Amino acid sequence: MRRVLLSVVQVGALLPAALYHLGALAAEAPSREADLLAAASTPLAYFLRSRGPAAQPVLYLGWTLATICALVCVIIAGMLLIGMFRRRKPQDARALVSEGGVRLVYVGSVLSTIALFGIAVYMLSVLAEVADPSKTPGLTVTVTAYDWWWKVDYVDGESRFSTANELHIPSGVPVLVLLKSADVIHAFWVPELAGKTQTIPGTANRQWIHADHPGIFRGQCTQYCGVQHAHMAFEVYAQTQADYDRWYTAQMGAAPAPSTAQAIRGRKLFAERCAGCHTVRGSKASGVQAPDLTHVLSRRLLAAGSVVNTPENLIDWIEHAQEIKPGTLMSDMQLSPAEAGDLSAYLATLK
Repeated sequence: MRRVLLSVVQVGALLPAALYHLGALAAEAPSREADLLAAASTPLAYFLRSRGPAAQPVLYLGWTLATICALVCVIIAGMLLIGMFRRRKPQDARALVSEGGVRLVYVGSVLSTIALFGIAVYMLSVLAEVADPSKTPGLTVTVTAYDWWWKVDYVDGESRFSTANELHIPSGVPVLVLLKSADVIHAFWVPELAGKTQTIPGTANRQWIHADHPGIFRGQCTQYCGVQHAHMAFEVYAQTQADYDRWYTAQMGAAPAPSTAQAIRGRKLFAERCAGCHTVRGSKASGVQAPDLTHVLSRRLLAAGSVVNTPENLIDWIEHAQEIKPGTLMSDMQLSPAEAGDLSAYLATLK
């Protein structure tokens, strides 16, 4: 009996240290490995590491709560084992009172109440700490959630442009994100950079993110919003200031005019069948209900992270959107082989 209890106590004592050691190993991984892990979209990576001051307090809170829960489970398991092997004798009908069992219940209740109150205070302090950036944001962007993709608006004075499912930020700079919704309630979450914030129709919420180092960070909608909720992802690209400035300048430009006969035919086809929903700056396409495609080939993923962005996958998405992402608001487009070639040639110019 004593050996069993001793083993349970030892496991409880070693578990927090082991978890902490795993987190330290992940934090000390080479930057290239860290970037690859981030790009691989590991869903619970935020529990092992954080990449910015908005996520660091949440990381510590998660470890604290996990440790407390593990210790509670160990204590309960130990008490169950004691109850199994140390049964009171049948004649000791009043043993619970005479041997102090009720006092143990009182003490446990008081300690539990104090612990829960302390946890509540700690959680509220973390919430206050991550509510606002520590200094004035260096960049403000507006993210609008749609069924089932993300629109990102960059506005700097008179200049403005939009991207889809990609948020580019300079590393080392606090970024204020204004969150809106075009339809239902969604939730914006970049686990390694910040906590969750809901996007609510008719309301503009705020969140700040701050990446310590360059990298790619997976984001996800975490509020059930419909049939494709699980496939409503996005990526945050933290770049050096020089790389971010180059990307920003390139995105500001309008789409070039097609130079080949095939691409010209593709632009005409796009204007006839796609311009009602999509925008291509520098052309007559000015739809606002779907992603801006001015520089669509500069994006890594399509359909809010559903497929990798290649010319072949782009045409496949256009022709089979309902197979790739059932329920999406984009319908399948019936194209002949010649039309598919023309449209592909035009889209290839949107870099």
